[in-house]
Amino acid sequence: TDGFQNAYVKKLLQLSPLSPARLVGQVNSGRLWYSLLRPILVERLPGTRGSRRVREHIYSHLEFLSAGWSLEVDSFNSATPKGLITFSNLLAVLDPSAPRRLLLACHYDSKAMLPASKTPDGPLRRFLGASDAAVPCAMILELVTALDVHLKVLKQQVKTKSQVTLQLVFFDGNEAFDQPSPSDSLYGSRYLADQMSRTPHPPGAEHTTLLHALDLFVLLDLIGAPDPMFVNHFDNTVRWFDELIYAERRLHKLGLLSSHPREVSYFRKDINLGPVEDDHVPFLQQGVPVLHMITTPFPSFMHTLEDTAEHIHSQTIENLTKVLVVFLAEYIGL
Repeated sequence: TDGFQNAYVKKLLQLSPLSPARLVGQVNSGRLWYSLLRPILVERLPGTRGSRRVREHIYSHLEFLSAGWSLEVDSFNSATPKGLITFSNLLAVLDPSAPRRLLLACHYDSKAMLPASKTPDGPLRRFLGASDAAVPCAMILELVTALDVHLKVLKQQVKTKSQVTLQLVFFDGNEAFDQPSPSDSLYGSRYLADQMSRTPHPPGAEHTTLLHALDLFVLLDLIGAPDPMFVNHFDNTVRWFDELIYAERRLHKLGLLSSHPREVSYFRKDINLGPVEDDHVPFLQQGVPVLHMITTPFPSFMHTLEDTAEHIHSQTIENLTKVLVVFLAEYIGL
């Protein structure tokens, strides 16, 4: 088996850059929807059994992949309006020694909301946060699964060919327990930005940290409603937003997107909207370039008990995953 795998990897090394059609052909919508998303659609408040189950689901899937991710659960305690709570960020790095990183992130916690029923006698429903942000978590898992063999090749090449690697972050504690404020929200991202700012990179460096290694911070949030619109919020990442537009346009022209009537439906340069508070903020404040993929205007069901799988448009999340696969492959040089 090892001999066969090595021969396969050697063959891949000799291939020209992957075509968009070949890249998106590796996206498996059934896997995304059933294997990756469904286990995340539970209540997952920080410090609870639901949170741990989802974290274990993400961890075990990444551990199963052949690329060989370096995985870490980084837990910490923080004061909240509900008392001291343990939060746990899940971190995955393809090659920790690489000098540069593209960071792809989302949050896996769900908002604390009172359960309610549709009718007086109906069952209690809990907030599942399908778009917020179970779907982004599943999309990121599908991205690295679709590219698994190619990421393994990249990791083997990194010392000689590529200087950039991929880091995944699944943040805990995005949601506020009371009213969002600088001290009650973004628990996981505030903690990680601080940790990375204190960690020398390369190891032993005196003047550079892991934050300096971040080429780009791509954050996914509030994704899953039909006909989403994404705008660019930051001047210094316009060229990367343009790459998303270009990827969407190419895939449309190739007939590789479904329920996609116009060349550019999702990524809009003709509309300007103000920035949104989210997990990118602690990194933005330290000078990290940010590409914020958040649906704006927000989905109508945001922060309601209606944010469920029934309101998620499967073709949309498949299309967006395909766009991101092309973007990611080209960024890191697959």
